[in-house]
Amino acid sequence: MALLLRTGARTGGALQLAVRMLEGPGGLRALAAAEVGELEGLPGLGPAKAASLAAAFELGRRGAARRLERGDVLRGPGDVHRHFAARLRDVACERFLVLLLDGRHRVLGEATVSQGTLTASLVHPREVFGPAIRRSAAAIVLVHNHPSGDPTPSGEDRSVTARLREAGELLGIRVVDHVIVAERGYHSFEEAGDSA
Repeated sequence: MALLLRTGARTGGALQLAVRMLEGPGGLRALAAAEVGELEGLPGLGPAKAASLAAAFELGRRGAARRLERGDVLRGPGDVHRHFAARLRDVACERFLVLLLDGRHRVLGEATVSQGTLTASLVHPREVFGPAIRRSAAAIVLVHNHPSGDPTPSGEDRSVTARLREAGELLGIRVVDHVIVAERGYHSFEEAGDSA
């Protein structure tokens, strides 16, 4: 951290500034989840240092993730979790995404469907299946995060999954799975044998 900061502040050198930041509320994870504007508000950080830290955290997230590339075959929910975990586990509100697949479960792409509140992400079949129809996807995987850190599905998660599976059947686009990503792991409806 001190190497990224390069210089200190009036109250001490780069090492002292780094230690103060790491010992602050939430430590390294809170810093990594912070927006550039939030980092700029920390004592001793200006726009350049905040931008450098944000870039370093983003590079770390990208390096830690096992990204699914276009054409990769999806082998299971573990692949989905590895692809999305670094981006979603520390997000403060729910995000709902779809992973688009062809008939052989090869990745076509992904799309963000909605971004919600701390505890809910409102989704409608129109927004979920729109990207799948545009990209001629044969199947999709539903993905969303739980900011609480607990991947256990809620009653609303179950009803949304059931409703979207029904809509997929009508459209001829199979909902392969619904994976909930959280700090403490993931929940796969398919892996759990959860018919919603």
